Amino acid sequence: MRFYESKTAPASKGDLTPMIDMTFQLIAFFMLLVNFTDAEQDQRVRLPESILAVPPDEPYEERLTIQLASKDVIIFAGSEFSSLDQLSRALLVEKQILEAREKKVSDTTIIIRADRESKTGKVQEIIQACQTLEFLKFALRGKQAEVRVRSPSN
Repeated sequence: MRFYESKTAPASKGDLTPMIDMTFQLIAFFMLLVNFTDAEQDQRVRLPESILAVPPDEPYEERLTIQLASKDVIIFAGSEFSSLDQLSRALLVEKQILEAREKKVSDTTIIIRADRESKTGKVQEIIQACQTLEFLKFALRGKQAEVRVRSPSN
């Protein structure tokens, strides 16, 4: 009786190159995503602190960000405006773009980032200018304040 020695296949080694490549692509994607969200924030606007300031539960589908700096300078879509008339004209263009994309203007959320030194009346005027153009949803931004707990005195 003859015995034949069985030949086994050599152990295969996994190639990690595609996995490493995909990991670097994901890292680059998330880095770009973070940079785009930072573009909506102007460093001249220092948000007021409030205990009631909380992040939204879910992201807004359609949103426009209006920023009000301390010297009543309105920043919208990368441009600076000194009057509400200029802002209204820019918002009218945005409204026309939304309507061309068959989006409802009333479903668009206007995010207002006002500096802590800006006047409340100016924020109200911005809201009124937006409402004139049928923008109905608003979100005011604030910086979340730390909750301080006082210890009882002995």
